[in-house]
Amino acid sequence: MSEHELHVLLVEDDPAVRLGCEQALDLEGIAVRAFDSAEAVRTAFSPGCPAVVISDVRLPGKDGLTLLRELRTLDAGLPVVLITGHGDINMAVQAMKDGAYDFLEKPFPPEQLVEVARRALEKRALTLEVQTLRRQLAEGGGAGQVVQRLIGRSPAMEQLRRMILDLADTDADVLIHGETGTGKELVARCLHDCSRRRERHFVPLNCGGLPESVFESELFGHEAGAFTGAQKQRIGRIEYASGGTLFLDEIETMPLVLQIKLLRVFQERVIERLGANRPIPVDCRVIAASKADLRRQADEGRFRADLYYRLNVVSLEIPPLRERREDIPLLFEHFAQEAARRYNREVPAVDESISRQLFAHAWPGNVRELRNAADRFVLGLGRNFIGGGALETGELPLARAVEAFESALIAEALRRHGHSLARTAQALQVAKTTLHDKLKKYGLTGES
Repeated sequence: MSEHELHVLLVEDDPAVRLGCEQALDLEGIAVRAFDSAEAVRTAFSPGCPAVVISDVRLPGKDGLTLLRELRTLDAGLPVVLITGHGDINMAVQAMKDGAYDFLEKPFPPEQLVEVARRALEKRALTLEVQTLRRQLAEGGGAGQVVQRLIGRSPAMEQLRRMILDLADTDADVLIHGETGTGKELVARCLHDCSRRRERHFVPLNCGGLPESVFESELFGHEAGAFTGAQKQRIGRIEYASGGTLFLDEIETMPLVLQIKLLRVFQERVIERLGANRPIPVDCRVIAASKADLRRQADEGRFRADLYYRLNVVSLEIPPLRERREDIPLLFEHFAQEAARRYNREVPAVDESISRQLFAHAWPGNVRELRNAADRFVLGLGRNFIGGGALETGELPLARAVEAFESALIAEALRRHGHSLARTAQALQVAKTTLHDKLKKYGLTGES
């Protein structure tokens, strides 16, 4: 067993029970290391290791509850499952208060042990991945760390990150398309932060949030006395972004009369403040974003075709969450941990019914809606924390829904088994060649 492979640290002083638990886990492809005391497992444990602990409560020397408290002090994200004797309800309640992930009551069937171990390992894998992501962001300094803010393992997100790294330092204007809540501004910020312009301003402007009467002044600025109320000179957003990046969100809402003036700026890279005649050179990269189909709007006369083609030097498509459902567990874990720190709460366990809800929902609000759902989940607002009511399954075609679920299932199994093809195939009960074909189909990777 590789030290980097996800595994179970099993603590049980009864040799027969210990052997039975080892065999049950091993038969299901779950790597396990067994110990006969809390002191023994303590020497094998290190904070951040890819493991979960399953321990009997009644042990010689240090008991399981003491072990739980010690390990959770060292590693607050470690899932610890305690095995209690029949009727030890008070002990089980105390264990959960002390942060136990779950508990098993003797005697328990092998299937229950395996199911609890799998859930705990899945939780651990997600927690470790989120911790790695946060560490990379904290260290900063490299473009690779910057784009890790775009969380996801799906092929679509991998491709998006690669494109950002390829485009970031080119100065090419970019048009970003994506539904509401997919993270268009985050993509724009990644493009800026990975570029040589990152030391200068990133200037966002929501074109749908400004009245038409002040739009021109906001974009171009004005001189003192240019109009009633203009008492002093004001630098506009475009000029302020010079040397950096101008981000125009919801550009489809920009009035047509202003689109003409904006086109001239993009072509000549000069502006004139309102009330002035002197042209001012500007050197800013333009990133525009839209949730609408600008090509169709241009064809229908609702958006200037020449501006569309001027903006559309390079286009980036952000996939909606329903088309990358394999990313949902990692995103949800990330948002839940953020919410737990913000509200000073523990992250509740994600059981099978909650996972089903997460995969079944259509997520019309995309990542933003998922973040809100994670907040409600951490705050304990009932089982219907998704949207606060009935689920929306959307109009996802059956074939695509099945593929999304299969891809997510395989990705989770790969993580649980350290990306080992052999162990993953065994756990999923499929031939290794079949699994290899599916990895190729879904753009996943494993190790022989």
